[in-house]
Amino acid sequence: MEVRLQKVIADSGLSSRRKAETLIAEGRVTVNGQVVRELGTKIDPARDHVKVDGRHLKPAPPQVFILLNKPKGYVSSLSDPEGRPTITDLLGGVGVRVFPVGRLDYDSEGLMLLTNQGALAQTLLHPRYHVPKTYLIKVKGVLNDEQIADLEQGVELEDGRTKPAVVRKVRKAEENSWLEVTIHEGRNHQVKRMLEHVGHPVLKLTRVRFGPLTLGDVSLGQYRYLTDREANALRAVVTSRTKDVEEGVAPGSPKASVRTRRAGTRGWAKAKKGHRA
Repeated sequence: MEVRLQKVIADSGLSSRRKAETLIAEGRVTVNGQVVRELGTKIDPARDHVKVDGRHLKPAPPQVFILLNKPKGYVSSLSDPEGRPTITDLLGGVGVRVFPVGRLDYDSEGLMLLTNQGALAQTLLHPRYHVPKTYLIKVKGVLNDEQIADLEQGVELEDGRTKPAVVRKVRKAEENSWLEVTIHEGRNHQVKRMLEHVGHPVLKLTRVRFGPLTLGDVSLGQYRYLTDREANALRAVVTSRTKDVEEGVAPGSPKASVRTRRAGTRGWAKAKKGHRA
């Protein structure tokens, strides 16, 4: 399969795609012994020989996608200047350098996606493309219908009005209650601030879904590799959201939700029967 030359260089880990374009324009890249300066040139990585500054390009590392069930008390980054436990401590046995797609608060838990695919991760995190994220939340007190309507329509926070959310009552536990909240943004502490705004502080928060991925039976503190089906479903959601942006379809709108659901469910129902991505 033919791929753009700058993508092949970037996927090898040598440079970013923008830097790869610069290398090509400067005449520092050869394909089968011939200097290539034209951006967008397509090659077959399985057949064509690429050199950068006279050195053979290393083959692209395997694509890795990991689903981690992060416990409370861990920083959702690869290192911490304060010396606190990080998710790196939970990834024993992973031989490829991966990085988190988004974050969870230190005192929150649940689904985190990690990958070595920078371009895909950037798309998933970009404000224009944010895929839906669902949280199971224990809050103080019980929300009334008006408060739920406010959350679903968007509330005014110090950094602007939130986009519409989906809120569902799950159950009541003595003086507190459980909600399921789905958002399409990625602001810092957003869900906690939304609930605080309507007068119901969050007591516990667990992310249970990220796009087409669900936490499933992954135990707290454990991880597993995505199956091929799950990885393809994730890529399909990215493609779907890209089309939404091109067509001006807003995240969370009925049209977007239908498209995203269709993309996310392709192969999702039998995901556990697949192989590693």
